Amino acid sequence: MTSRDRVRLAMNLEVPDRVPVFCQLAIGHYFLNARPSPFDIWFRSEAFADALVELQQRYHFDGILVNLPGRDPELERHIDRIEEEHGVNVVRWKNGCFTRVPRDDNPHYLQLDGSRAFPAFADVDPEVLWYVEPWDITGVTSPYRWGFDAEPRPPEDFFPAYHLDTIVAVRDKTGGEVSVHAEVFSPFSQFLELLNYEGALMAVIEDPEKVRACLERLTDGTIDLASRQAAARVDAILISSAFAGSGFISRQLYTDFVLPYERRLIGTVRERYPQVKLYTHTCGGIGDRLDLMLATGTQGVDTLDPPPLGTVEFEDAVPVLKGRAFIKGNIDPVHTLLHGNEEMVREAVIHRLRVAAPGGGYILSSACSVAPGVKPALLGLMSRVAIEHGAYG
Repeated sequence: MTSRDRVRLAMNLEVPDRVPVFCQLAIGHYFLNARPSPFDIWFRSEAFADALVELQQRYHFDGILVNLPGRDPELERHIDRIEEEHGVNVVRWKNGCFTRVPRDDNPHYLQLDGSRAFPAFADVDPEVLWYVEPWDITGVTSPYRWGFDAEPRPPEDFFPAYHLDTIVAVRDKTGGEVSVHAEVFSPFSQFLELLNYEGALMAVIEDPEKVRACLERLTDGTIDLASRQAAARVDAILISSAFAGSGFISRQLYTDFVLPYERRLIGTVRERYPQVKLYTHTCGGIGDRLDLMLATGTQGVDTLDPPPLGTVEFEDAVPVLKGRAFIKGNIDPVHTLLHGNEEMVREAVIHRLRVAAPGGGYILSSACSVAPGVKPALLGLMSRVAIEHGAYG
């Protein structure tokens, strides 16, 4: 059975030959452990695709999550120079702004004074919103301009031709043997990224009707992007809804500002592309809202952060989700993977397999992203233990 078949069966709530395993890796983990340089991984689609495949093979993962958009192949025409400051590469752009490229963390595009620019909510026109990509190379703008484009792109031609380049490259490099997943940000996550978190949460309180108008437009744009990803033949699309847990919003705010928009997104894309699975990534405190997440129509729930990172008691969550959505995650990425050891990893994997593997529908994974400093040997061990103890029949 191929890795792709194994993940497909698990996402279909069926029983594969064994429990599949793969984790979302932080970008800094690729920087530290893959052959391409951090600059190339961040700024070049082909290099990021190479890094994704390299670590999937090294860790014997059954799937790959492509969690950066494709990059402009002519980007370097905008570079003035690249310097090194205190061991960190700094890209100086011709417009005077700059990007720091750390060795182990996501780069950020900074203004002349070293700040990140965010629009004020009063200046945001919902009618010109479509999609907000937090990891575009020049950050977030409103009206939205991709990279160094001089003008905003209209909704009917919003996503540049290169946007899917990494997905296509990964799909080609893996030859159909590995499950390839794309990522979109949920409308609510995009709204928080647009205004920065404090500004967005204040807007929810002060002008909820305008917030809803923004979320409607962002839902339209997210459907557009997810449909393009599905047409590029990904196997699944992860909806990054990181800020929908209890650490940010209440159940009532989730019901008002997350659920209806994710439900429309999921329902529309599932109707258009029934062969593609859609699942939801929400960090932290979701133990009190698994029922609301299921009400969106999601086909899988990702992360399931255990205490103390989150509020999900696995033994309680599995009966709620089993048979209704596939389950992915729950291994503590900090206390078990980053600060743990081989014995802790082995025990954590066996425990999750015991609780969630019976009957299928489980993908073994870290809860949230694997941190940059996690030892590669521990990720390889996760897969070996899954292979050894996760077989069916």
